[in-house]
Amino acid sequence: MAGKDKRLKSPMGLMAALVAMTMAALMSVLSPATAHELRPTIVDMTIQDGRLSIAMETNLEAWLADIGEEHDNTEDTPQAQTYDRLRSLAPGDLEAQFQPELAAYLQAVSITSDGNPVELEFAGLDVPVAPDQDLARDSIVRLVSAGPVDEAGQTVVRFVDRFPETIIRLNGPDGTTLYSEFLRADMASAPFSMAALEPQSWLSVFMDYIGVGFEHIVPLGLDHIIFVIGLYLFAARLGPLLWQVTAFTLAHTITLALGATGAISLTPWIVESIIAASIVYVGLENIFLNQRARHRIALVFAFGLLHGLGFAGVLGEFGLPEGQFVPALIGFNIGVELGQLAVIAACFALTFWARNQSWYRIVIVIPVSAVIAVIGAYWVLERTGILPESMGGLI
Repeated sequence: MAGKDKRLKSPMGLMAALVAMTMAALMSVLSPATAHELRPTIVDMTIQDGRLSIAMETNLEAWLADIGEEHDNTEDTPQAQTYDRLRSLAPGDLEAQFQPELAAYLQAVSITSDGNPVELEFAGLDVPVAPDQDLARDSIVRLVSAGPVDEAGQTVVRFVDRFPETIIRLNGPDGTTLYSEFLRADMASAPFSMAALEPQSWLSVFMDYIGVGFEHIVPLGLDHIIFVIGLYLFAARLGPLLWQVTAFTLAHTITLALGATGAISLTPWIVESIIAASIVYVGLENIFLNQRARHRIALVFAFGLLHGLGFAGVLGEFGLPEGQFVPALIGFNIGVELGQLAVIAACFALTFWARNQSWYRIVIVIPVSAVIAVIGAYWVLERTGILPESMGGLI
């Protein structure tokens, strides 16, 4: 028994067990999960010959199936079968399904100028030929204003009825982003004038993307929050914690930059599954290993490389402003860091009084780490498609 316990407490033994579990999960699935994560609709607006032209890159199947932002993915809905049926349609057949819903779609896109509604007309639909059913299909719905728009007026944009989160971008004739804003469902944009806008300054883009990065951690990045909590619980002192956070930051900065530039790319479900596996490992290591384990920083660095690919995927969904790649990337990364520091600060505020108590590890670190490991294991099963559909979306 003593030898068995020693093997269990070995970091290499734990790592081997976790890798074996994850590989078994991946190999037991013949194909990735069919669930598609719901991503924001990207709305590009331009003024052409006095008329407003709109190109909406969107998951049209999700809109037709009435799947809103209250769901994380298409499988986590009563309409999952309807979505899968629509996703299997050829481009022409999907457009035929869209035509009866066109009037409702136009009504759901609300644009006003000085309080007066801008009438929109359908200008076309581009549905890509994407035979891989395991990938979401982004169609482009094209709209145009029925007449000239008052560029000097105060424009307000809002999307209602079945629309998830949206990113609106007003682009100049040369493609330069003049204005951008992230909108939640049924949320109106801030008023802006199309005539008075100049290309966003690097400082404006930098500050905007700090907010995007922060929001991706708090409150949207539950998996990253749990991982950071795991790092906090393992460190008995502030110094080792800061070294771990620094290693994690450096690592995900590298892969975030490489992923955002397209230099490296992995299938999203694989990245998300491995991120979930990293959460399992951190939780188990907190329970079974000595808090002075020297390999921890190297391990956190390795996990940070994986998390950076996850951040790059999110940044890709938001898009990077034309000509403002660097300030957007740096701002997003700083926002992520501020979000992580906010999580650590919250953890410290909740536990500073107990950290030096003799019972801290037994009463707090081990039970919470066990919960972290269980949540991570659940996500591994969910993201690899092993978890039964009826159990999806619990976390």
